[in-house]
Amino acid sequence: MIGWGDLFWILFLAMAMQPFLRQKFLELARQKAIEQIEKKRGSRVILLIHRQETMSLLGFPIMKFIDINDSEEVIRAIHLTDKDVPIDIILHTPGGLVLAALQIALAIKKHPAKVTAFIPHYAMSGGTLIALACDEIIMDEHAVLGPVDPQLGQYPAASILRAVKRKSIEHVEDQTLILADVAEMALKQMKENLKLILDNKYSPEKIEELADILSQGHFTHDYPITYEEAKKLGLPVSKDMPIEIYQLMKLFPQPLRQTPSVEYIPLPKKGTNK
Repeated sequence: MIGWGDLFWILFLAMAMQPFLRQKFLELARQKAIEQIEKKRGSRVILLIHRQETMSLLGFPIMKFIDINDSEEVIRAIHLTDKDVPIDIILHTPGGLVLAALQIALAIKKHPAKVTAFIPHYAMSGGTLIALACDEIIMDEHAVLGPVDPQLGQYPAASILRAVKRKSIEHVEDQTLILADVAEMALKQMKENLKLILDNKYSPEKIEELADILSQGHFTHDYPITYEEAKKLGLPVSKDMPIEIYQLMKLFPQPLRQTPSVEYIPLPKKGTNK
């Protein structure tokens, strides 16, 4: 016979298992959604999605970025894909480590079959670098890309150089001069890497133009490049976002706060006929 003590522990274990079970159900739903997209498009689907997460015990928010682990996993997925199989990569990221993003971009560029980037919301910095390596970029009409100019610590490399040039050399500290030297190298390297990624996609003149605009500090690093602006730049963008991509993104919920910052009734709203 089950007593009150036994019932308490059963309820306690059920509550303790709830987050684990919820996560497992989400993972299964994601795998099913990925399989459906792959079957429909005849492609390999790779997700690079970064959400803000929380520490499991203390609950502190942790921002996720592109790192070496990401590049290892994406490259492994590309190696497991036959050369004649198209790749669809879904990007939702603020960017991250330049080395990791560059590795992914170069691996994508070398894949013989078509590679399509899907951007439902945003792919900034390193995410844009990866998207530029793809043959086609499909964006939501409200989604954004961003510049790929290098950052040194908390400062843009281009801003460091401009600051040094505005002062006479005797008024600049040695440490700042060293930083400016590194910034100059970083800008040169990023431009050359971007030209390598864009090679064979545009004319030499267009490659030079895009590499300069996107990598040499003409905008702030968080400047949003909209669909319309990407189109004006000549990037291979379209707005034909499959509904399955939006449905898949719903399976990557942001960790819940006690009070949600956005609320609405999740049903289509149609106007009344007058």
